[in-house]
Amino acid sequence: MTEELKTLVIMLGSIAAILLIIVLFFGNKGPVRKFLGLFIEEITLETNRNNRRDDVKKSSNEPVVEMVKLVRKSDDRVRVFESDGSMHIVDPYFELEFITRKGRQLKIACSESAYDKIPFNEEGSLTYKRNTLVKFKFYEGVIYNDMEQQNG
Repeated sequence: MTEELKTLVIMLGSIAAILLIIVLFFGNKGPVRKFLGLFIEEITLETNRNNRRDDVKKSSNEPVVEMVKLVRKSDDRVRVFESDGSMHIVDPYFELEFITRKGRQLKIACSESAYDKIPFNEEGSLTYKRNTLVKFKFYEGVIYNDMEQQNG
């Protein structure tokens, strides 16, 4: 064989080897892809299990604690005016909207006293059950939800 023919055979062999490697690593049904898929699938399954545990925890009666920042307050108070000039409020509802460090928004019901005391843009540790405030702990102190006022 001549030198040029040897070079051509080596180049064609190199190209074939490179193509084989590409097919093995990047092909959809290649053995290497299947082998790596086992590990990727395990990681995905573990992530899904952790997410389900978080969802179960948040839907159960256990308190959830998250680092949050207060971004919005809203209230719903029905004012009833009587013919004698008196006024009373019916079914007051107070809600605080927080944003978590992961960017998720939480709407939490609270009492009027907690609604008034928690300052805007304050970052802290929020403890809540279902969608009701238990306490909000921040640099200046701790604010507890006044359950009697909310339920009564």
